[in-house]
Amino acid sequence: MEIREELNYVKSHEWVKEEGEVVTIGLTDYAQSELGDLVFVNLPEEGDEVSVGEAFGDVESVKAVSDVYSPVSGVVCEINERLLDEPEYINEAPYDAWFIKVKDVTEKEELLSGDEYKAFVESEKE
Repeated sequence: MEIREELNYVKSHEWVKEEGEVVTIGLTDYAQSELGDLVFVNLPEEGDEVSVGEAFGDVESVKAVSDVYSPVSGVVCEINERLLDEPEYINEAPYDAWFIKVKDVTEKEELLSGDEYKAFVESEKE
């Protein structure tokens, strides 16, 4: 399980990268490995609003369909269109395969450091 120290994480298994006024959100390496081979991604549109703790899209694997939750409230300013054609890219490079970028962030979920997220995942496995 790869965890990148420069990123923050949430307990619903999304990673968060804050760059100035924009927050980038993706699915963690742990989440994609648990889901298995991803075959479909459903994303919001640019201009859509997202809210803390609410699903903004979903991923479909050979096992199941799982929601992807927003760790922030704000407005989607960009989506990763590559994922619509290549959902398997999430399995190949989860930390490069971001889902959405959000601007005008008004609220953030409590974010975890890499070490805190790793401890959380370990506790979930017990």
